[in-house]
Amino acid sequence: MADSEPRPSLRVRYKDLAPRAIVGIALIAIALLGGWQGGLFFNFLIGLAALLMFREWGRMHGTRRSARLSGYVGIAAAMVLANEGLILLGAAALAVTAAIYAFRDRSASIGIVYAGAPALALIWLRSQEQGMSILIWTLAIVWATDICAYFAGRTIGGPKLAPRISPSKTWAGLIGGMAGSAAVSAGLTALLTLPFSLVLAIILGAVLAVAAQIGDFYESHLKRRAGVKDSGNLLPGHGGVMDRLDGLVPVSLIVAGAVWLLQF
Repeated sequence: MADSEPRPSLRVRYKDLAPRAIVGIALIAIALLGGWQGGLFFNFLIGLAALLMFREWGRMHGTRRSARLSGYVGIAAAMVLANEGLILLGAAALAVTAAIYAFRDRSASIGIVYAGAPALALIWLRSQEQGMSILIWTLAIVWATDICAYFAGRTIGGPKLAPRISPSKTWAGLIGGMAGSAAVSAGLTALLTLPFSLVLAIILGAVLAVAAQIGDFYESHLKRRAGVKDSGNLLPGHGGVMDRLDGLVPVSLIVAGAVWLLQF
């Protein structure tokens, strides 16, 4: 029986840690500053991220120029309307733009929703009562999942979670991400006096960590199908904007949906 291949040394496993950490800290600082400022500044940052995500989506899928331009216009219009507090009209603008290409260019239609819907969700969340606290909690859950999954996966290793989709993801990483997210969720719930119990906060943190990982896997599936390693090269150590925000896509939508339902 052949010996299994030795695991790389810790130095090799963490060779990308420095650029990841520097860029990650910078992005967190920008996100927190934008959330604290709110209003036009925050909405501009979110809209810019959505446009960059759609740009990367279009490049991976070979989206036609006309569809890319229409997508940019639709997403930008949705962000402008959301900035004016017309969130439903913003969602309608996004939906109409996506519907135009639903049959002519299905990937462009999906990409418009993929990039635009989470942006609208975050803008809407920030506008709610305790919006800043909810936004911090939402972002921190995704950050905690990414960070803890990274360190648990690289340090512990072990069985792969779904090697055909993402060869680097492990069960240890998933569990580490869930544990980190649950801990951060509980801590921020107490610190920010959010309106749910610590037990529920722990459960929500773990569940949303799974959602963030599903978002990561979906983007990995897209990259694998497109034959690329990263969605882009804008962020050293992270790849593209989609690579950095893939987990936030489902989490932002779930949190916004839950907050909306609780208002009834």
